[in-house]
Amino acid sequence: MVSPRANWKGFIKFGEVSCPVALYTAASSSERIAFNTLNRKTGNRVKREFVDSETGDPVERDDQVKGYEIENGQYIVLEPDEVAAAVPESDKTLNIEAYIPCSQIDTTYFDKPYYLAPDKMGSDAFVLLRDGMKNEKVAAIARTVLFRRMRTLLIRPHGKGLIANTLNFDYEVRSSAKAFEDMPDLKIEGEMLELAEHIIGTKKGSFDASTFDDRYEAAVAELVKAKIEGRSLPKRKAPVASKPSDLLQALRESAGLGAKVAQPKRAAANANKGAARQKAAKPVAKSKPAAATRRAG
Repeated sequence: MVSPRANWKGFIKFGEVSCPVALYTAASSSERIAFNTLNRKTGNRVKREFVDSETGDPVERDDQVKGYEIENGQYIVLEPDEVAAAVPESDKTLNIEAYIPCSQIDTTYFDKPYYLAPDKMGSDAFVLLRDGMKNEKVAAIARTVLFRRMRTLLIRPHGKGLIANTLNFDYEVRSSAKAFEDMPDLKIEGEMLELAEHIIGTKKGSFDASTFDDRYEAAVAELVKAKIEGRSLPKRKAPVASKPSDLLQALRESAGLGAKVAQPKRAAANANKGAARQKAAKPVAKSKPAAATRRAG
């Protein structure tokens, strides 16, 4: 098996201790099904081309330059060497600025995960940092220039090594208050809440990523196979949202109580018949075989 190639190499520094480390991609989308864009009429692949928005003429790569719009249709041109000079210079060091309790981590700010491992020498210092953080149940906040941008990383113990998540900046994370501003103030209690808690309790488990399949990839693969074989896939019914008036009944059915609630008259009638049978059966209960049965129990 080919060893993974490091995305970044440098040092991690805590106090006056420095340790050479390397970052490796922890998640990749390279195994996903990929599509090509085709010309529907000819079946040929199409290629992407940049054109001038006014003249419609193609623009070669060497003639393309970055620009920042200051007014409608007016731009400041930024040459590649000017952009490169403006990027902070990298000292290849992950400087730990603070340690925070793991319970305070807000995963909303997570961007991309990377495995952080010792690079050649320095394993002792790396293990000291890893085990010290593990024992204290803390994560480390560090900063460095990564991929030509100043990035903040959250570093945590992970297996035999560390995992580093690049973090979104605060201005990049949208306010949850705006996302939920139309959410009505409702308070649900009583049987409905108890049933919901019961249903949730029956599905409790533990996290195992290997049990989660990519249904989109599987569905697309099945679609491709069906097209090759000249067959069509059955259409699925669209899910229907539960109406507020039907919510209690849906909860009861989910908890396995639907039949009991749906037919109260028949259940009462059956209960009356059962009581009548018990009265008729009293003389039989005095017989010796029945008494022997009770003693055996």
